[in-house]
Formats: sequence, C-alpha cells, structure tokens
Amino acid sequence: MARRTKVATGALALCLAVGGIVVVNTTGTPDAARADGADKSFFIDITKVPRGTNVNLDLVKRGARGTFTVDCGRNENGHFNGDNFIAQPGVRNGAEHLHDYVGNLSTNADSNNKSLLRAGTTCKNGDKSAYFWPVIRINIEEEEKNEAANEEKLAADRANAAKDEAGAQVDCPDVASELEEVSDQAMPAVDENLDKLDQAAENANNQLAQGKQAGQVLGELKNERQPSIKQIGDAMRQAGKPVAKPEDQLAVCAVKQNGEGGLDNGGENSNVNAAGDAEEKKSDGKAADLPGVDDNNEIGDNEGEIQRPAKVDLTFTSGGARRVVAMPKFLRVLYGDAKQTTNGPANARPSWTCSGFEDRLTELYPICPRGSKVTRVHAFPNCWDGKNTDSANHRTHIVFSDRDGKCPRGFKNVPQLRITLVYDIPPDIQAAGQYAVDAFAQEKHNPRSDHDDFANVMSQRLMNQLVKCVNSGKRCRT
Repeated sequence: MARRTKVATGALALCLAVGGIVVVNTTGTPDAARADGADKSFFIDITKVPRGTNVNLDLVKRGARGTFTVDCGRNENGHFNGDNFIAQPGVRNGAEHLHDYVGNLSTNADSNNKSLLRAGTTCKNGDKSAYFWPVIRINIEEEEKNEAANEEKLAADRANAAKDEAGAQVDCPDVASELEEVSDQAMPAVDENLDKLDQAAENANNQLAQGKQAGQVLGELKNERQPSIKQIGDAMRQAGKPVAKPEDQLAVCAVKQNGEGGLDNGGENSNVNAAGDAEEKKSDGKAADLPGVDDNNEIGDNEGEIQRPAKVDLTFTSGGARRVVAMPKFLRVLYGDAKQTTNGPANARPSWTCSGFEDRLTELYPICPRGSKVTRVHAFPNCWDGKNTDSANHRTHIVFSDRDGKCPRGFKNVPQLRITLVYDIPPDIQAAGQYAVDAFAQEKHNPRSDHDDFANVMSQRLMNQLVKCVNSGKRCRT
C-alpha cells in the first residue's frame, strides 16, 4: 500500500472512531497530493544552470594530475541498511533512510575497525573500505516493488561487529601517512614492510582473541614492528626523504576494548557504545534501535522503487594539491549534510548534474535532456589534521582545501575521493518530479541533503600505491 493510501486510510479510521465526518480534498497543489514526492521547486532544467559551477573541475587542473580509480561494483549484491556507523555509531537504523553500499561487505551501525578488517569486499583490488550514500527512488505512487532486505545477514553482521567491539584489539600508529614522498627507489622496500606491519597487527589481534595477555602481545608486537619501521626509514633516508616521526614512537601500539583505550588519535569518537546521545537509551546504556525497513525495503518517509546506479566511479585525485600524503588507516570522512535543514547550509554541497553537463553542479534535482543521465558528484574533504581518524562532530579532523588546493595551517593534503553516480531515470519521471534521494523526514527529500560517507580500510601498501599514482601523474585503475 502506498503511503498516501496509508495516510488516507489511517485518517478515515480515526474520523470514524470519533464519529467525525471529514471531506479530504486532494485537488490543490500537486505536491500536497503527493505525500512522499519531493516538492517540484526542488527540480531544475540542467540547461538553466550556469556553466563553470563545478569547482571540482578547476581543482583537477591544478597540482598533481594523477588519479587512482577503484572498481567496487554497483551494489549488485544488494547491501542496504538504515545505519551510519560514522555519523551515528551504534545507532541501529539511525539514518532513518536507506544507504547504498559498495566495498566492505559487513558495514552496519556497529561496524568498528576490527569488524571492517575481518569482512570481505566487493572491490576487485581487495580494498576493504566502506563507501556508502543514500539511495535514489522513483515514486509514482503505485505498488513499486523492491527486493526485500536481507535482515538475517544484517542481524548477523551487527552481532559480529558488536562482538568485535567488545573484544580487545590493537591500535597502532599508521606509518604510510608519515611518509612525505616515496621514491621509485624506496617503493619496493616500503611496500614490503607496510605489508609486514599490517600482518603483524592482524596476528596480534588473533592472539588477543585467543586469550593471550595484552601486555605480552604489545611487547611482542613492538619488537616485530621495529625492524620493518627501520627498513622503511632506511629506504626513505637513502632517497633523501627521512621519516619525520621517531621510529620508536611509530613502533608502540596500544589495546582498545569496548571503544575505550587505544591511541590518542580521535578513535574514541567512533565508539559505538557511547553513541546515541540524542536518542533513547536502552537499559545497558547503548542507543536504542530505531524503526527499520518494511518488507518492501522502505524506511521512514522514504518510499518507491530503489534505483541502482548505472555507473559508480570511485576515483582519488590530488584535489588541486601539488603533492598528497597517505590517508591514515580507519580515517572516517563525511561529505555533505544529511540534516542540513537542522544544521544549516555550511556543510551542504552542490552535488547534482547530468552526463554531458559536468561543467555545472546544482543543489537541485536536475532535469536532463534526452540522452543525458542524472548524475551525482561527491568530492570529499581532503585536508587532514595529521593526527586524528575521527572527531566529535566527525568533521573537524578533515576539512576542504581552498580553491587553489591549499589546506589550512596545520593540515595536510590527502587524496581527495570523488564519487560519481550515474542513473537511468526516464525523462518523463524527471519532468514530473517523481524521483528523489532518501532523507530524514524533516528534509522532505530536499536535494541539498545529499551526502556520502567513506571509511578508509585500505592496506597501508595499497594506500601507498594510491599516493604514488596521484603524485606521479599516472592514471591507475585497480
């Protein structure tokens, strides 16, 4: 039953219950009659949007010209849920709208570093990063059918992630992000030893899971990391690019459990057990679950047929910088603002265009000429504070560069992730204003609430290769 029918039926039942007689008139504005569609003022003919409004195109013409593109598919496996472990860690269905996922196969409200590492991925190069955005739906107020949500898998993923969070896990300094520029000469030794560092951390986590004492595990892990870090340092010095941070400091790891402990790197802001401050709490102090999807994969005020992108492009660029350094492993990054009506426009970004019209971006839903396709372009913040993988508002640790690609004082240029999503939405649906992005109820499908999320779970070796491609001007596809 479509929501408008549900609303009308509910209202009629209420009127009958109190003995009232009500005449419902739906002959006013089209948008008043369409209970779930976006307001028609949210749509614009793309040909009326001025050229030159896509600042991302200006940035890619500056600085290093290399790119690194990851093929993670188009969510052919149907990984959807109403969670957001970055913006609302631990709050199940906290997004109140549906997210489309590629990359990490386990992503859910309770995801944490350990659970993300343990999961599989849709990315062909083994990248376990989480990439996700709200779905687009077509709503023509008929019985649109969606594939039912895989609630059994979601429940298992959440349970496994909660178990991983409760268990002890090592938290080690990221080494790749401390390397300013890796020469061709140093690359083999650096890559080999970055692999060894990641493997050592995985072995340590396995030992903790088997009950080995944390102190002993950390001591052995330090001894195992030191030779690899020294070999990386030696290779970098020989190339004239010494590692700035002391090797002993990079060798020392910590243990975190239940979101507590670990390194002083902002990771406490990703603690699923401390989440949900604005939500109702359960008896154990954790955030209460919010209502989930129905049997048609609809949630909150979001109804209609889910549109799988015809194309998903995940490309990392320099963001206009002359050189970038590696993102640290487990870095969380937000693009846009899902609650821009509440929070204000500061973090909202123009995200919409049409294929063939990429020189312009708009805050509104585009109506494209025939032969052109609805497109979303999400270019993420690219200036990292050099220390933290997360922050209290999930934003201040990584911000945007200026229009020349320069970062604020104290921040480092890291690769800029640009996600491009292309959709086959029929022209008549566009013209009628019958497509919209999933959103919180208060947004009323406002296109300005479009957003995107990324958590870096690449191996340090893969991230190092990404940086090399970008800085050297190569166009790499993996």
